[in-house]
Amino acid sequence: MEYLVDMTTRVPDGTSEEAIDDIRAREDAHSRELASQGHLLRLWRPPLQPGEWRSLGLFTADDGDELERVLASMPLRVWRTDEVTPLSRHPNDPGLEASPGATEFLTTFAVTIPEGTSAQTVEDTKAREAERVYELARQGHVLRLWALPGEGRSLGLWRAHDAAEMQTILKSLPLDAWMTVQTSPLTRHPSDPATAKT
Repeated sequence: MEYLVDMTTRVPDGTSEEAIDDIRAREDAHSRELASQGHLLRLWRPPLQPGEWRSLGLFTADDGDELERVLASMPLRVWRTDEVTPLSRHPNDPGLEASPGATEFLTTFAVTIPEGTSAQTVEDTKAREAERVYELARQGHVLRLWALPGEGRSLGLWRAHDAAEMQTILKSLPLDAWMTVQTSPLTRHPSDPATAKT
């Protein structure tokens, strides 16, 4: 099972730079180890506030207990809190891997079908949505899609040259009129297993 983990680190006041550097080095080495074991798939930096330490991680584990053991094994956990979101397979997930290049974006979608919309219209729109997602995947714009807990909620990992192109891509989706979308630009994390070698 895959999980999105929002990790926030708060370094205690008075911690020496030497101690911070040591724990960061151990975290980096352990992240590589977790990646080689198949538990850590991706790491990103979301937009940060000044002085904030935050990362988003895509992890795999058999269940929540195994995920907790994985997260507890990470050196920064002594200063970190984790917010875990379980992810389920989305029927339109293209399952593509990351590659160097354009900026990645994480989107959270909530679809609300207008009251009174016919079942046939819903079915047709969802079919056109699936076709458009696969077209965007072939173009390298959509990498992954997951279903989130809750009715009509999804998470997407996208690639675009900039925020304007990302908005254009999202507006091209057939479900756009029924969707509320939150978009976060992501920057490369130095320990991201998918891009650490590039």
